[in-house]
Formats: sequence, C-alpha cells, structure tokens
Amino acid sequence: MKFTDGFWLLREGVTALHATHLQKVEQRDNGFRALVAPRVVEHRGATLNSALFELEFSSPLADVIGVRVRHHRGGKDSLSFDLIDAKPATQIKEDDESVQFSSGALTAKLSKGEAFNLEFLAADKVITHQRAKGISIFNNGDSHYLSAQLNLGVGELVYGLGERFTAFAKNGQSIDIWNADGGTSSEQAYKNVPFYLTNRGYGVFVNNTGKVSFEVASETVEKVQFSAETQDLQYFVIYGPTPAEILEKYTALTGRAPQLPEWSFGLWLSTSFVTDYDEQTVTAFIDEMEKREIPLDVFHFDCFWMREYQWCDFEWDPRTFPEPAAMLSRLKAKGLKISLWINPYIGQASPLFDEGKANGYFLKRHDGSVWQWDLWQAGNAIVDFTNPAARDWFKSKLRPLLEMGVDCFKTDFGERIPTDVTYFNGADPVQMHNLYTQLYNATVWELLQEVKGADAIVFARSATAGGQKMPVHWGGDNSSTYPSMAESLRGGLSLSLGGFGFWSHDIGGFEGKPDPGVFKRWVAFGALSSHSRLHGNESVRVPWVFDEEAVDVTRHFMKLKARLMPYLYAKAIEASERGIPMMRPMLLEFPEDRNCWHLDEQYMLGDSILVAPVMSADGSKQFYLPEGTWTDLQSGEKFEGGRWHERQYDFFGLPLFVRPGAVLAIGTVDDRADYEYQDHFELAAFDAAPGTEVVIHSPTGQRAGGRAPITVTWK
Repeated sequence: MKFTDGFWLLREGVTALHATHLQKVEQRDNGFRALVAPRVVEHRGATLNSALFELEFSSPLADVIGVRVRHHRGGKDSLSFDLIDAKPATQIKEDDESVQFSSGALTAKLSKGEAFNLEFLAADKVITHQRAKGISIFNNGDSHYLSAQLNLGVGELVYGLGERFTAFAKNGQSIDIWNADGGTSSEQAYKNVPFYLTNRGYGVFVNNTGKVSFEVASETVEKVQFSAETQDLQYFVIYGPTPAEILEKYTALTGRAPQLPEWSFGLWLSTSFVTDYDEQTVTAFIDEMEKREIPLDVFHFDCFWMREYQWCDFEWDPRTFPEPAAMLSRLKAKGLKISLWINPYIGQASPLFDEGKANGYFLKRHDGSVWQWDLWQAGNAIVDFTNPAARDWFKSKLRPLLEMGVDCFKTDFGERIPTDVTYFNGADPVQMHNLYTQLYNATVWELLQEVKGADAIVFARSATAGGQKMPVHWGGDNSSTYPSMAESLRGGLSLSLGGFGFWSHDIGGFEGKPDPGVFKRWVAFGALSSHSRLHGNESVRVPWVFDEEAVDVTRHFMKLKARLMPYLYAKAIEASERGIPMMRPMLLEFPEDRNCWHLDEQYMLGDSILVAPVMSADGSKQFYLPEGTWTDLQSGEKFEGGRWHERQYDFFGLPLFVRPGAVLAIGTVDDRADYEYQDHFELAAFDAAPGTEVVIHSPTGQRAGGRAPITVTWK
C-alpha cells in the first residue's frame, strides 16, 4: 500500500509516526527487546502523549534474524505461519553506540542515539538496512498499518513473492499478498507468498498470513516496503549468501516438500473441464494412448464426475458412471493411478448442504446464517476448516473414494474466500483469507497420508507460505497461446523461489483450443517440467485431435522423460531434503552471471540440464548458455557458453543442454516413469572428470526403507 505523495508528502488523510529515538534495550534469552520513540525525547515531558514502538529481536535458525514490530499489544495477535524454531546459539553485544544481535553469520545492529539505524550485516558487510522511516505507523481514518522498509543497493533485484505472472524481477511492482482466481494473464496470483530474495545474498519473510502489501522499489525506489493493517508485524531476514542457500534456510524455517511417489512424475491425462465424457470415452482415450505407445501413468476425472449443481457431493454421476468401483478396477488393471477433482465448496443442491448447515460446518455471516453466493455453483457454501469436526466430516466424504480405488485428489479453488464471515475458531477473516487454502489442502493431505502413506500427493491450485509441504501445485488457468506459455513459466519460476519444489501447468493451455504448433511446443515444455498434465477447458488434450505429428511429439518427449527419471528422481529427493526446486531459475544455479538475473524463458531442470522451451510459431529460439562447453542432450552437438545463441528447431527439438562436467544416469526404460532405476540405467558423461560420482536412488527403497541409494563412479 502506498502512503506517500511523492518523497516528502503524505497522501490526503494519512498520518504517520516513524521509529526514531531508541529509549531502552532489554536483553532476553534468544534476543532482545527495544523500545523506540517516534520523536527525539529530550526531556521527560516528551515521553507523554506519544506512541512507542516495541521491537523484539529473535532467531529461530542460524543465519536468520526476526524482528517483531508492535504498537498496541492489547488486541489479538496476528495469525502467523507454522514455523520451525531450532533455537540456535546467538550472541548479544552492547556498548555505548549500539546493540548487536548475531545468529550464525548474520548480525542485526541497532544504533543508539536520536537517529534510527538498524543494519543487517554478514561478514562485517551491510547487506541491507533500515534508517529514517524504516519502521512506521500509518493511520488512514480508522485503519492502522505497520510498515517496514529495507534498503536496496544499486543493481539489486528482487524475486519471488509467490507465483507471479508479472515481470520476473519484481522491482517497480506493487504486490498484494492476497490469493485470487485471476488467471495467468493478470497481476493477481493463486499462490501468494510473503517472501522475497535478492541477488545480494539475503531474503526477507514476512510472518503475517493476512494482506501484506509490498512496494518493491515502487513507492520509494531505493527500498522494499511491506505493510499490513495490524498492530503486530514480524519479518525475518535470511542470509544465504547464495540464492540456493537462502532457499535452504527459508524452507528449513517454513517446511519442505516430502518425497513424492515416482509414478507422479509420469504423464497425467485429464478428461478436461466441461467436455462430455463417460467410461467409454475415458477408456477410449486410455486405449488409444497405449495403442500409440505414449506412456501414461495417471488418469484424472475433472468436475463432471459428479452431477451438475451438486459440487461437491463426492458421489459419481450415476448417469455416466453407473458402476464406478468396477470402472476404477478396470482402469487400474491397465497400470494407471486415478485422480479426482474436488473443491471446498458445497452447492445448495448437494445432499451434503443440509448436513453441513445443521452441524455448523460452513462459514457463516455475522448474523449466524450460512454464507452463500451463486458464483461457481448455485447457493455455494464454503467448508469451515477451522472447525475440527468439519475437517473430519470432509475427510469422511473422501475416504470411501480412496477405498474405491482413487489414488489422489486435485484440490481446486480455495482463493475466493470472503472476509465478511465468521469462522468457527473466531479467527480474523482477513488473516484467514490466504491461510484458508492451507487448511483445505492440509485436510486432504492428512487423509491421503493416512490412507496412502508414501504415495500421498495432491494436485493443488492455491497456496501460501508453507504450502510446499503439500505438493504438487499447478499454475492455474492459462490460455492456449505462446505468450501464455511464457507467463506460465514465469509464474512457475517465481513460485520456485518461494520454496515450492514441484510445479506443473496445463499442457496446451486451459482456455481455448491451441493450434497444433502451440500444443506440440507446449508438450516439450510440459514433459520437461517436474510434473506433466494434459488438461483443457472446453476441448480435450489428447494429441491425435491436433494431428499425427502431435502424437509423435508427445510420444517422443514422454519417452525422453521416462529415460531421464533416474536423474529426475534424484533431483526430486534433493528438493525434499534441501528445499531446492526441481525447476530452477537460472540465477539459482549461476548467481554470479549477470546474464542470468532476468532470464525467465529458460531454466535449469535440476543442476545439470538446461531447458529453453520454444515459444514461437517459426521454431526460432534465443537462449543463453553460461560459461563452458555445453552439450545438446538430443543431438550431442557442442555449444560454447558465455554467450547468447539463436537456433531454429522442429517440433522434436528445443534447446536442451547438459552442463559441462556432468554425469547423468539415463534410464533404459522408456514406457513408464515408475521403474527400478538402480536396475535400469547407464551413465552418460559430458566432459566429466574421471571419478565423478552419481547417486542413484531406488523408488521402492526410498519409500519402504529397502534398497539404499547407490553411488556410481564415472571412470
């Protein structure tokens, strides 16, 4: 939110107080508290009729320092995310000039005196700071905001803040952390995360679940400002120094994704959204994929597996699926996993509506009535997941589906959550808006973990900080165009810098029917993402509806992904263990290369494979290779790095390069994603030195505690 009119003036109706004069320091076990006046206190009388800032310094992890800013403490504390507190060793030094609080290599230095000065240092170097107007109270009528500003250096770029489809570097943008169903062609986002990192060695996480507004070099171009309507605002500065190390520490704080089942990395085929289908249609799709030798691992039933107007009742439409259990048995006999679409809304026509109303399982209006509207389904009510009984009830409706043979759920929606409601637990509805999706996904995730164990997986659209613990997430409603392909990738790379290790998108785009060229180019991009799903809105995404070449392209790239699974599975485990995403922005692997700082049309798949999807009708693609000699994975051609290249590719090609010095474990199985990688691989070296080691995991061993990872040495 913007509070100023230019650099000197405030906007009409806005008043401001700024932390100015340090009054008192109180050391505590894991930090200290500072009391700061909003004006210079020259005598006792100046302490009267004035506010006071309370700043509490703490550290939950080494190299992480938290600052909690409070004005009035009499009300309810703001909701916060579920964080880990490892209680690291810390150190406090105080002298006449400052108080210094250190955790690991990071130090917060608060100067004493009449001019507010808070610096964050690493290796005795200031990485960012807060000075005049660095911490503020703004009032606008009855609204009270706390705000903090952190300085940006020359050339410093800001990344992250969730799955944002706007420019990759966020400098110059105004961003509200507020989940919304706005599509991929807007400034809104399905997954908002109040965390950013910069190319100067640190990240910042704002521990507030509500609407946090970021002004990223926008209101004050030298600073990142974040504010919230609250009396209590906490933020953490996280020192890396590399982007990968920042992510490791951020995900250690907020949680990491578990290891996913190997079958989830294969191809998912969907019925699409509003298309007509029944068991015969579904079986025909599946049989045709097999006939055309396209590897398929998961089949997904979208909305209309249930009857119209009754979403959700969690009952199969008997008109099209009279024998769902028998149908699922037949499909699973083909070696497939089954996914079902759900959402957290209950339409009034659903038989579950009266049940939920009677038991108080829905969000309510302030007068105690059920909150409803007609958007999406007629008379929609929204399940209140702050009510433990409602969570158990919701699980009880899903459990029979799992017992029937369903393997996972697509947890759609969760963004359009109203604020004029009352929650069971009395939570502030603004603070709950973003957090709602966390509780929704967690409810489903807990059930899947209980029933499926290590095979648990959701396919979720909305999320916030910590949502990475319940993967996978997909990019929402995009369009069937090349620009939409680019914005989808940009959003996914932005999300990856929020600790989300696994990400997918609708191959071919959701809205509209792609022309054959767009579909074929998108297939390559989709196959070379962590997860791959064919899904659309009003048209299906089976490749033969486009042309025969589309069939060949789909087969080619899905077989390629199957062969890459020993490598990809190892990177998936790394995502779970370290918090480093499978799909990595170039700056994550090459932070010192300035050419990589703005790249959002290419990425690293793991640490060794570079992918640059083609997004043009004529097949032309400009791409950048960092220093060294890179090898085209498909052709074997050598390209010199440290420069830009431009090439034209047919539909079976794209810039797909292996990093110099890498050794890849390549699978010898190409018809499915889930096979025993330790028994079916060969090594491929790319200018690697003798003695280079490769770790190969066993999917069954990873999940069941059986076969241990093996290390193979390139000779």
